[in-house]
Amino acid sequence: MDVALKIASFFVVLGVLVVFHELGHYLVARWCNVKVLRFSVGFGRVLWSRRYGRDQTEFAVSAIPLGGYVKMADEREGDLAPADVARAFNRASVGARIAIVAAGPIANLLLAVLLYAGTYMAGIPGQKPFLAPPVAGTPAAVAGVRGGDEVTAVDGAQVSSLQDLRWQLLKLSGRDDIRLDVRTLEGREATRIVPLTSLDQGDWEGPFMQKLGLAADFGAPLIEETLPGKPGERAGLRRGDRIVAIDGATVRSPMDVSAATNAKPAVEVVFRIERSGSTIDVPVVTEATESAGRRIGIAGLRLRVDPAMAERLSTTVRYGPVRALGEGVRKTWELSVFTVKMLWRILTGEASLKNISGPITLADYAGQSVQAGALVFVNYLALISISLGVLNLLPVPLLDGGQLLYYFAELARGRPLSDRAFEVGQRIGMAVLAALMALALFNDFSRLF
Repeated sequence: MDVALKIASFFVVLGVLVVFHELGHYLVARWCNVKVLRFSVGFGRVLWSRRYGRDQTEFAVSAIPLGGYVKMADEREGDLAPADVARAFNRASVGARIAIVAAGPIANLLLAVLLYAGTYMAGIPGQKPFLAPPVAGTPAAVAGVRGGDEVTAVDGAQVSSLQDLRWQLLKLSGRDDIRLDVRTLEGREATRIVPLTSLDQGDWEGPFMQKLGLAADFGAPLIEETLPGKPGERAGLRRGDRIVAIDGATVRSPMDVSAATNAKPAVEVVFRIERSGSTIDVPVVTEATESAGRRIGIAGLRLRVDPAMAERLSTTVRYGPVRALGEGVRKTWELSVFTVKMLWRILTGEASLKNISGPITLADYAGQSVQAGALVFVNYLALISISLGVLNLLPVPLLDGGQLLYYFAELARGRPLSDRAFEVGQRIGMAVLAALMALALFNDFSRLF
């Protein structure tokens, strides 16, 4: 059932994004008086079709559901009826052709703006950005960050939730330092300058907030369940126990517990817990297991945040329609720029090729987002819509960006490129896209196995 949900979620995401992308091409083609012959969701053999409108455009669903296309009247693809020649795509001005081709990616970016605006109007639940006491020696500890500090801004950008904090930090990766404006437990405003030079690119691709010492303060976690036969149960840990420290180090979230146990496979760790008003130490020998190609330790516990602490940390970010639309534009722009920067880092070797994901990973995340709720799914849909829009604007033949490159060259030269240039470009584009797909699938299977 889980696999079926992921597959279904993936095709819903793909279907929505493809329809909007092709709708952009279709509407601008109609606006430019170019005749559209077919609007297809999917490639290959047509499974279902109907004709509508004065041009009797064929709207179709095709057999291979990994994309779509808008087929326009074009003399390069066959003979046309005399009445259609003037409305052929190849007869349109270069400006009209640029507008038609660019409309698909732009439609995906506009969809992301609307989706984000909708989530801001509905209200985005989150956690207030309170920080746990930083581990000694981390950049946050060096900067003087204290437990209970609430982050209000990062380098002048307002922060209203833990999610905002993480995003603002990620945008500034590669800097020498960052400025955090905080409100202390005493209610005073203070500034912390956090150095970033100790982190390399690999750290930013993982749990970088823990590396910085900027862990969220969720309070001492509670044990929800001890898994049968696992180390925690064998050691005598119980449901309701509050974990306050592991090997003498304070823990302030379920993630802290995972990090402490993962780091010590098949080693004894001492859980300090509060139970019925008393504090006791419980030694637990972790179980060693393999995860993502490395050996980690597990205690076999399901944890939860203290309900009282969760209520204190809870916040909802909500705006009116005008502010929400503005925030949707801002977030779409920031994520688009970030996507381009990440692609550049991958090309220059500053970021790992493992960041490239394929359909299996996308389906996995789609299924998880559906299970996490409507808002999470909408945010995921917006994120993938941005990725699709940006990727399609890359200057790679076969993509919209490659076509735009041809047309801008035509503008510069005053005449179209030769058929030979188009042919060579097509071959290069096919090779590039095939290599990217192979790499994406390799990364997908590597994550699985």
